[in-house]
Amino acid sequence: MYRDNTKVVHIGNRVIGGGNPILIQSMTNTRTEDVEATVTQIHRLEQAGCEIIRCTVPTMEAALAIKEIKKQISIPLVADIHFDYRMAIAAMENGADKIRINPGNIGKKENVAAVVTVAKERNIPIRVGVNSGSLEKDLIEKYGGVTAQGIVESALDKVKMIEELGYDHLVISIKSSDVLMCVKAHEILAKETGYPLHVGITESGTLLGGNIKSGVGLGIILYQGIGDTIRVSLTGDPVEEIKSAKLILRTLGLRKGGIEVVSCPTCGRTKIDLIQLANEVEQMVQDIPLDIKVAVMGCAVNGPGEAREADIGIAGGTGEGLLIKKGKIVKKVPEDQLLSVLKEELLNWNKE
Repeated sequence: MYRDNTKVVHIGNRVIGGGNPILIQSMTNTRTEDVEATVTQIHRLEQAGCEIIRCTVPTMEAALAIKEIKKQISIPLVADIHFDYRMAIAAMENGADKIRINPGNIGKKENVAAVVTVAKERNIPIRVGVNSGSLEKDLIEKYGGVTAQGIVESALDKVKMIEELGYDHLVISIKSSDVLMCVKAHEILAKETGYPLHVGITESGTLLGGNIKSGVGLGIILYQGIGDTIRVSLTGDPVEEIKSAKLILRTLGLRKGGIEVVSCPTCGRTKIDLIQLANEVEQMVQDIPLDIKVAVMGCAVNGPGEAREADIGIAGGTGEGLLIKKGKIVKKVPEDQLLSVLKEELLNWNKE
């Protein structure tokens, strides 16, 4: 497995690479200069399960704000830098646990060297990030367009530049909004480097489209043993990114914990509002710290059988429903009490 053999890198109080658990990242969409708003959002993300947070640093005011933000959060903070190398230096001086740069867009090699010098002094990892949209013209010409091979070559060129400056505390990130191109690029890169990889499908879209593209792309990449940290990039509330990332990892067997909800797609036998009930159950279980499977079924005919693999489940009927444990009917429950009875069972699960 690739991720079992990648270089171990420390990011603040977290460790990635070398077979360590895959960590979930997100990025704030507040103005970093607005410390209160940024901290509030990070707290929401922490509560949802975010393990590394990235903030944009487009101004010196934003770089200075990192110091105060860091005092109020408990997860590592990555400073996202574009174009101005001085922002990277200021961000590190103000407590950033890691910086994200594309050496190709921050100017002369002397600028990169200045950033690396400070990173080396403070032992701060650098994430070398290359996106398909920022691929150099010579590589586009070489490969006849934007290609997976071109993205990988660009990233490795940047890594070599930093290595030649005597630093190897690195993480690599290569992204594309083209899912299959992104998958191919990661497959190539994983064979060419031992650095930990941050993976994701960039600009994947809104909640529906972005989740589908990210689920497909990340699923293929992660299943091959590639990836040490992930971000599901969505146009929306970044808390949704965390929910999706956790579900992707759990579905692939790469993470345990949290309640998995399975529910039937409904049919003509359904006599209750199963769609609403399933959504209410999914929302209800988010804050219950159990590692079990809960089934929400639409009828009492197939419910017990379909829920057999779940630890606990409910199945709707006409005016009433069934509470099911391990495929066996435990009791009948009035329809309007199904949710509350299920919640009570879950809250008392460990007492049984």
